[in-house]
Amino acid sequence: MTEETPGFEEKPDVPSGATPDGAEPKDAAPSSEEGASPAGDSVQTVGLTAQLDQVRTALSERTGDLQRLQAEYQNYRRRVERDRVTVKEIAVAGLLSELLPVLDDVGRAREHGELVGGFKSVAESLETVVAKLGLQQFGKEGEPFDPTIHEALMHSYAPDVTETTCVAILQPGYRIGERTIRPARVAVAEPQPGAAPAAAKEEKTDDEESGGTEEV
Repeated sequence: MTEETPGFEEKPDVPSGATPDGAEPKDAAPSSEEGASPAGDSVQTVGLTAQLDQVRTALSERTGDLQRLQAEYQNYRRRVERDRVTVKEIAVAGLLSELLPVLDDVGRAREHGELVGGFKSVAESLETVVAKLGLQQFGKEGEPFDPTIHEALMHSYAPDVTETTCVAILQPGYRIGERTIRPARVAVAEPQPGAAPAAAKEEKTDDEESGGTEEV
């Protein structure tokens, strides 16, 4: 027989982490993840906002680059088109400049009545072609002298003009659009030195006539 020691009772083995029977379990301490959840959300929100700002900034920069590139392309197209038109005008002007002596001969033949028969048909066809290319003739007797489009080869004085006037067209001028190929070569006349303008003479004559009819 086994002797029992008085005053001691055997207790069942209880694991160190177990809760004894009849004892209420203590509330478990909140985990570090649950306690840090609000702070983690705030940090995440700040990070997303910063990334969104960076994306917006990059988008704005790329949009500006695209707009500048588009403006440069439009300027390039306009410059190329302008240069193309200029080159074409220069080429046409160079060709027509070589034909001006021929046109002068045609004009002199017409003045002398020699533009007849087959020569007349050829001359008229030539004039039609150069007109389609934009060639325009200018220079008329009686128009004011303009040194930008006229070249004075002869000079005289005349009592019946009030300003420097083209009194004879020695060679017509030619232009293409606003480009002058050759100025009109003209003879000009200026008012007679010391002569009163015609308008002043007419006013003086009218005053004399009205004064002579007044009753005394």
